[in-house]
Amino acid sequence: MERKIAASILSADLLHLGDELGRVRASGADWLHFDVMDGIFVDNISFGIPVLKACAGAGGLYLDVHLMIQDPLRYVDVFAGNGADRITFHLESVSDPFRTLDAIHRAGVQAGLALRPATPARAVLPFLDAVDMLLVMTVEPGFGGQGYIPEMTQKVREVRALLGDRPVDVQVDGGIDAATAPEAARAGANVLVSGSYLFRQTDMKSAVDILRRAGGDAV
Repeated sequence: MERKIAASILSADLLHLGDELGRVRASGADWLHFDVMDGIFVDNISFGIPVLKACAGAGGLYLDVHLMIQDPLRYVDVFAGNGADRITFHLESVSDPFRTLDAIHRAGVQAGLALRPATPARAVLPFLDAVDMLLVMTVEPGFGGQGYIPEMTQKVREVRALLGDRPVDVQVDGGIDAATAPEAARAGANVLVSGSYLFRQTDMKSAVDILRRAGGDAV
């Protein structure tokens, strides 16, 4: 699987969002990771449709939308209609996973399924042929700047093994930097989400390049 780097704007300077999007484009990052939190599914509230629409209007960025919300099925069409290229939701949400995956695909975008740290890898077994991506959270979702949970490396390895030869991306999100990216990549993650590490760099392109080389060739 091709290695992809997703820059999470949860760590961007929102007062200068246009400039930050320009930095992401110039860095060579593949995706813009867009975290949506509702204050119910996780104990934080982030941003929603107006900010997503503004990012889509800026152009030139693949929008990877991560819904950390209680009822993602209810909002699939509105996120798809406002620029999302890929929508990932949590297996632990109240929405029926199969119905939600189907709704995402019918909306014309790719579909991902996310797992909180406490959810075992085997929970994805019924959905392996219905997803374009599996997201292993390497921190507890809700807040940026957390440290990588080392035990999640084995979970990434298990998820990759369960997929077999299916052309499905494995994404990791949380605490990904120059030190942790090689570990996650060697375990089988080919999409690396990074927020704090990338946005605090003066030279974001060099940081993206470091992550792209992490752990050797992609899976």
